[in-house]
Amino acid sequence: MKKLIIASIVLVIAFSFWNCEKDDICEDGTPTTPRMIVEFYDNLNPTVKKTVTNLGIVADGMTTGILYNGVSKIEVPIQTTTDITKYSFIYDSQNVNISLRNEDKIVINYTRNDVFISRACGYKTVFSLLDNPNGIIKTIDTDNWIKEIVIQKYKILNEDEIHVKIFF
Repeated sequence: MKKLIIASIVLVIAFSFWNCEKDDICEDGTPTTPRMIVEFYDNLNPTVKKTVTNLGIVADGMTTGILYNGVSKIEVPIQTTTDITKYSFIYDSQNVNISLRNEDKIVINYTRNDVFISRACGYKTVFSLLDNPNGIIKTIDTDNWIKEIVIQKYKILNEDEIHVKIFF
């Protein structure tokens, strides 16, 4: 009888550990949905990186955006729920004289693919920019500060490489 009780206790304990699962915690450094990496270059000397100051980037439909100052490379988020993202890139966006601010609108066209990472982390979205001239389109106005946009990498899989070069 003692052996039966001890065996029952051992089985209950064994079954209680049988149902335990590893903690579902998404570890730091796990790849997430990448942003589009944009690097700026001098239009007159296309091999030279150029620093942009007081660059305001505002998403379509928003009134406030992100301010970049003194940078030659930025990370631009892309929408994961649609195949198009629109931004206003505003050169000298902090100038008190509003007439000296220069706004160029760009449209980013892409396809999306959701990739399963893990149960803890869920999915990330990777993007494929459409071929030029439809991948990134800038509106033409009489005073564009962006002279040219060149897609370097059509697949946006991570943030380790330059995806787009902007010449100004």
